This record gives sequence, structure tokens and C-alpha cells, in this order.
Amino acid sequence: MPADANELYRTRDVVEILGISRRQLQYWAQTDLIAPTVKTPGGHHRFTFDDLVALKAAKRLIDAGVSVQRIRRSIQALRKLLPGVDRPLSELVLVATGDVVLAFWEGTVFEAVSGQEWVFEVAQFQSEVEAWRREAEKRFVRGVRPVRRQREWIRTA
Repeated sequence: MPADANELYRTRDVVEILGISRRQLQYWAQTDLIAPTVKTPGGHHRFTFDDLVALKAAKRLIDAGVSVQRIRRSIQALRKLLPGVDRPLSELVLVATGDVVLAFWEGTVFEAVSGQEWVFEVAQFQSEVEAWRREAEKRFVRGVRPVRRQREWIRTA
């Protein structure tokens, strides 16, 4: 984090920090992939540290093989899915697997464009199975055996 959180970075600084071309940075700004936070009266772009984080995230996704169009769709979808998140690239942890972008948010992992949950939590499922087993044992004690035929419980005794 910069010493002054309000510090602004010029285009040439961003190009040097991130190792991208000036043209690439201009294209990302023009296509609204990542717009700079500040424009000077003379029309020059100034970037905040949050902008740098978003730019670095975009660069890493592109380097991982995700298309700029896919990143843009992911950003738009994430803003709809998570209305409290204004800047998904700097506020969320994103992971690319092929051309799929996964977003981590509040303990959940989901595909950024579709919103489909991506992680199968084995520990949670194990808890559900254990709860089912306890209920099944209670039913067995009461004379209902946990054997299923045609989706119905069979009463014994």
C-alpha cells in the first residue's frame, strides 16, 4: 500500500509498475475494462492504488488465458450478482481456470458470469449426512426402519 492512500499514479508509472504497454492501458480504459478513477482537466488519466490492484488482477487473468471479453462479462455479472461490490477486480479474489473466472466472496466460490456455485463443501455435506443418520436412528428406535422402497419408509413391527 502506498504511504499516502490518496496518491495518484500517472500512466507512465502504471505502465512501469505493471509491465504493460501504454496502448494496452489506453485500450482497457477506452473499453471500460478498468477506467481510471481521476481524469485531470487536461484529460490525463490518474490511477489510484485500487485502480492498480484492478489492473494487476486483469493482467493476471489475461496472462492465465482469460479473454478481455470474458473479464468484462465477469465484471458486469459480478456487479449484478453482488450489488454491494462496485469494483470486483479489486474487491474480490478471482481465480482463472481456463477461460472460467471463479470469484471468492464471503466463504463462497462461484463462476463469475453464471453465478453457479463451484465448490462442493465435503465437511458441510458430512454434517448433513450425520444429521440424517441421527434422525434415521431415531425413526428406527420408534419402529420405522430406514430402508427405502419406491421412495417410501417402511414401517416395521
